[in-house]
Amino acid sequence: MRAAADQQAEVTALLAERARALAAGPPALPLAEAGYRNLVLGPAGAPDRLSATAELAVRVAGHDEYPVVYPRRLALLRTPGGWRVEREESVGGPPPFWDLGTVAPARGEHTLVLGLASGPDAAGLAAVADRAVPAVGVLWGTGWAGRLLLELPATEAQFARLLEADPAGWTGMAAVTTAAPGAPWHTPADRVLVNPEAYGGLSDFGRQVVITHEATHVATRADTRSWTPLWLSEGVADWTGYRGSGRSPQQIAPELARDVAAGRLPTALPVDQDFTAGSAGIAQAYEQSWLACELIARRHGPERLVALYRAVGAAGRGDDREQWMDRVLRAELGLGLAEFTDLWLAEVRRLKG
Repeated sequence: MRAAADQQAEVTALLAERARALAAGPPALPLAEAGYRNLVLGPAGAPDRLSATAELAVRVAGHDEYPVVYPRRLALLRTPGGWRVEREESVGGPPPFWDLGTVAPARGEHTLVLGLASGPDAAGLAAVADRAVPAVGVLWGTGWAGRLLLELPATEAQFARLLEADPAGWTGMAAVTTAAPGAPWHTPADRVLVNPEAYGGLSDFGRQVVITHEATHVATRADTRSWTPLWLSEGVADWTGYRGSGRSPQQIAPELARDVAAGRLPTALPVDQDFTAGSAGIAQAYEQSWLACELIARRHGPERLVALYRAVGAAGRGDDREQWMDRVLRAELGLGLAEFTDLWLAEVRRLKG
């Protein structure tokens, strides 16, 4: 028992030093907190070897209010100088960003970008994100953190790894907002993960729209619920991204405009499944959603669009989504779901020009 306790103490001290070294770099990572917890040791088939599982809890300075938790598995080897870590890897869940390589962070006024030394320019992304934060704040107010944490891997495969997703399903998706592992829901611990290949192929304007879209998701996290229809949450994000751009509906919704010109018209607002990564028609689903929110903002004002979004989040899940959406729309806009859908379909038809 004594030997086991000594072993536990030695490994605990080793991991405490390892966590300190992680934050210290080089290059130094902007971590306000880093440590291993819930350590469990086990045999590894030889007296000089151990296996271990633990949770690596970290908090990025200035961004995370709660520790972000990564389950880890470690292989330990006893040497003349004491125990050392031979290997460390993730055990379920997305890996921490530094598992991908040497981190090269870039800071902006409102943003922190975790990039890789071998990857694309993190400073350029920080500049784009710095413009997105105040643009989102003008519409969505100050009831959010007012800052962004972005992760910019070097390859699309790394991007998919951070999402625990099939890379083929995320080809063409420039960025996505995701909650940090282990963080409580509705905290400012959200990460914007950027696909370097899809994002790198965009124009400067396209990059700004994408990052402003993702910043909107961060800003609206506290008002977004599982029952919020994706046509509304993705629509307001796209509408915020394109707001004030001067682009025509045909320019903002080119795939939908082509469908309309070819006589392929939707019959209802997009359903959540239409937004599944890699699905056919996903571009049209986003464009249809933008057009729905554009219609609301133009007829009732941007403030009413924001109020509707928050009212949906506050409404609570009902037995029938169409019924409670109908009630919220009547309360906020003075028209029901069927009438709103008819107005929206008329807007869709106008794309034919």
